[in-house]
Amino acid sequence: MSDWERSSTARVTVPAWPRKLAKVPFVELADGRLQGVVSSGSDIERVYVSSVAAGTYAFACSTNNNRPCGGARGMFCNHIRALINEAVLQYGAERVARYLRVELADGEPSGQTIAHAMDTTRPAQGDTKAAAPVFSRFLRHLAYLELAPTTAPLPEMQWFPPTRAVA
Repeated sequence: MSDWERSSTARVTVPAWPRKLAKVPFVELADGRLQGVVSSGSDIERVYVSSVAAGTYAFACSTNNNRPCGGARGMFCNHIRALINEAVLQYGAERVARYLRVELADGEPSGQTIAHAMDTTRPAQGDTKAAAPVFSRFLRHLAYLELAPTTAPLPEMQWFPPTRAVA
């Protein structure tokens, strides 16, 4: 590890397992929720923004233009289950369960056991207020992927003013 990496305060966590990004291109543990973007299985131009709240397991799933998911009626839809499974690949089952505050029985946790434990509590369907910011962050990540590789600083990533005055 280089000196710069050791001195940095923002650590990048290595994924627990490699992920394929075609089905769930964006997943994050943020704002007290597991949330992300899941591709539609039937329409290549449609994505779903799904989330599960920590503790209450209130869930929401809607398209990127705020149409409700047809499968999320009273229980987790396939988009939310795919999101949970990909979060386990990205962060590890223990971290996802701890973040969502899921009490698991003894044994090896997995995406299926986490989803089952949350599903048995009969969680309520939440609102879709978080869909717009989550989708916006996803689009921001896509914009960074389109940039050419460089070691030069990105202007929008420079949060602090320069230490020297320009003459």
